[in-house]
Amino acid sequence: MSEVMARTGITDRTVEGIRDVLAGKARRFSPLLFAGPAVIASIAYMDPGNFATNIQAGSKYGYALLWVVLAANIIAMLFQALSAKLGIVTGRNLAELCREHFPKPVVYALWIVSEVAAMATDLAEFLGGAIGLSLLLHIPLILGMAVTAVLTYAILMFDRRGFRPMEIIIGSLVGVIAICYLLEMFVAPIDWGAATFHTFAPQLPDAGALTIAVGIVGATIMPHAIFLHSGLTQARAPARDDGERRKLVRFSNIEVVIALGVAGLVNMAMLLMAASAFHEGHSDVAEIETAYATLTPLLGAGAAGVFMVSLLASGLSSSAVGTMAGQMIMQGFVGFRIPIIIRRLVTMIPAFIVVALGVNSTSALVVSQVILSLALPAPVIALLMFTRRKDIMGAFANSRLTNVAAILGTLLILVLNTILLLQAFGVDIPGLPSS
Repeated sequence: MSEVMARTGITDRTVEGIRDVLAGKARRFSPLLFAGPAVIASIAYMDPGNFATNIQAGSKYGYALLWVVLAANIIAMLFQALSAKLGIVTGRNLAELCREHFPKPVVYALWIVSEVAAMATDLAEFLGGAIGLSLLLHIPLILGMAVTAVLTYAILMFDRRGFRPMEIIIGSLVGVIAICYLLEMFVAPIDWGAATFHTFAPQLPDAGALTIAVGIVGATIMPHAIFLHSGLTQARAPARDDGERRKLVRFSNIEVVIALGVAGLVNMAMLLMAASAFHEGHSDVAEIETAYATLTPLLGAGAAGVFMVSLLASGLSSSAVGTMAGQMIMQGFVGFRIPIIIRRLVTMIPAFIVVALGVNSTSALVVSQVILSLALPAPVIALLMFTRRKDIMGAFANSRLTNVAAILGTLLILVLNTILLLQAFGVDIPGLPSS
């Protein structure tokens, strides 16, 4: 995370415990020692942008886009696992490797694209936390934004005490989000038969569904999370030989599957709740604020309150993680850092502008996710290029099967983006009904 960490207390004990396991000295193996990097990265898959896209998908199209959530989550697992492996094996994060191996024009282009993606991420996350506070406490959105900024900065300050306190805080907030949606599943009248069918039966009802599908991909496979994960693993407990690297990669892969599996289930739960509550009779619900107001008469004040608590937890945690990722991207590409508070202020400006101009906040969230999807191919292609190279990864270079899976995932993202751009320019797409 940071180049020099003042590790104290629980962070020291975690590093010592990992060292003992890697050296075969530990009498008792604790998976919790290795949990952390994927948990932090997973919050990017449960951020307010996911709330916005899933509410729109569920309310307008019912269960029809569940397959998009499943496909995006599976692809995300693959790329997050590759990102973590890159950091473990090379001791470098993805941005640093881009700077070391690509020509300067390419490096600067990648940096600009990544910064745009980071700003779109911060817009979604900061707005989400502010909306949650505003509705829960019945305060103006601007005031909610100010409180969100203070709380996010307070969370970021724990990073000075080493990586473990931050992992525990983010992990706790992930737990809050997951519990909230588990509770929602007991309240919402879900048609499980239809939900199961649409989870495995791909379809795009119309062109509008494509826009939301690309938004779901952008909200699920996040560019900043791919950069961040490689940095979270690079210095957490550096391996001393290939045997230790192999153990760390194996533990990391298990953590990725579990953490992103939970994130995927939460995303599905978001869409299921919106589909069951809004699709029949309230299919025009497309805003987080409207969803909150509509849930109260439909499912009760408790369900609406739980929904807002989960949004608040999502906004605060993902905003902190987004700032961490932005720092890592800037330092990796151009080699310098700026104070956290300045970084936080710069990335908050777009959100304040959106509110000041009276732009619909949920629409801004969905647009931000489409921007993320358009920016996604850059880090994904770079990650694939590095992890398949034996001169960089040695014995840990991707297998042929992994390369094929990663290429197919990348092609899916590129195809979706190409169709979206053609649609934006008014080009008719054969086989896709108009919205």
